Amino acid sequence: MTANAAHNSTSSRLRALLSLGILLAAPALVSAQVSLATVVDLAQRNSTAVRLAAADVQKTQAALDQTEFVYIPTLTIGSQVGYSHGFPTGQPSVASASMQSLVFSASQRQYTKAAHAGVEAANLALKDAREQVALDASTAYIEMDTVGTEIAAARQQEDFAAHLVRIESDRTDAGVDSNLDLLQARLTEAQLRLNRLHLEARAATLAKQIAVLTGMPIGSITPDHASIPEIPAITAETPVRSTPGLDSASALALSKQLKARGDQLATNHLQIGFGAIYNYDSDELNSYSTYYKNFTPNNVSFGLQIQFPLFDLARHSVAKQSAADALRAKVEAEQARDQNDVQIASLTGNLHELDTQAEVASLKQQIAAEQLKSVLTQLDLGNGASSGPGAQAQPTPKSEQLARIDERQKYEDALDASFDLAKGRLGLLRALGHIEDWLNELHAK
Repeated sequence: MTANAAHNSTSSRLRALLSLGILLAAPALVSAQVSLATVVDLAQRNSTAVRLAAADVQKTQAALDQTEFVYIPTLTIGSQVGYSHGFPTGQPSVASASMQSLVFSASQRQYTKAAHAGVEAANLALKDAREQVALDASTAYIEMDTVGTEIAAARQQEDFAAHLVRIESDRTDAGVDSNLDLLQARLTEAQLRLNRLHLEARAATLAKQIAVLTGMPIGSITPDHASIPEIPAITAETPVRSTPGLDSASALALSKQLKARGDQLATNHLQIGFGAIYNYDSDELNSYSTYYKNFTPNNVSFGLQIQFPLFDLARHSVAKQSAADALRAKVEAEQARDQNDVQIASLTGNLHELDTQAEVASLKQQIAAEQLKSVLTQLDLGNGASSGPGAQAQPTPKSEQLARIDERQKYEDALDASFDLAKGRLGLLRALGHIEDWLNELHAK
């Protein structure tokens, strides 16, 4: 990690801790504006998937230590004091100590390599879990920011629709428009109210999702639009990198292959162990010295234990099982890579469509904005030709409200299309293995 990256990482953690302290100190119902980087940090700290992956790292590290510690002698102390009548049947050890360790094993070296690969797989799985949580939190945050803007536009629409209903009511009373026009205006008002309620329900769901992700109270986080960095556009020339999840699957497959190799070696290779025993004996309770003339209280024995398997069907069965597990893990890793390639192709095709949809929605919104400007200009100045043959009709206050409602609707559609595009880009970044670059930019922002 470079000095700038380390500084950015430290700064982001300090900002996250500061924001967390402010949120915890504030009342539960008070909403505070929190940056996207802080939300991602909180989500990663709170995520059960990340904590489970971290526990797996600790477990695999302990398994690695176990494979390496077998060469370090173990020391055990104890006592076997007891009374016997007649000929002594047991060793009269007042205190005993034993020590044993592995000296040589062809299979143990493979087990150690397998444990190293297992630790690597667990660390990569932890990184993959953190990236996935960051993606989920970022998507929910951006959607919450988008929906918040849409709700503001929907409320403006409702105001325009209410004004439209008043205009139509007056025109109906004056006999200018029919009752059908008034009913149509009320229907428009009701539809816009329904749309606003739908957006508010969507916002409530997102608030709950953010609360679950971060562990903060519902409604305590308000998005800060300025904290969202631009999501880079993905092109066909973007290089494909291996993701942590795929690398983890490959490392796990290697770990199982090495374990299978170790189990295979255990079926036909010798193993050497070392052992030593010290006993302090006493004949106070069983008269050992009466039957053994060379009885001494201090006794030591040590030596090597050499084992060579000649016929052990159980070990062969274990080796076959390990080989099958290794094959399965290898196939699963290949399957994961194939599925990721298919996902990249699918996301790339969808992204082209989403990009075009966003462009169309943006152009429609711009056209609606220009049409609204034209209506407002004509209302202010008049077109001066409304009485001539074939002349354009003079806009009315009703036309103004309809134009305002249409412009706000096109604006909401453009926001939706923009979010769908952002979500698609983030998903493709993740599949291509480039999400970490965007997360680094996020924390540096």
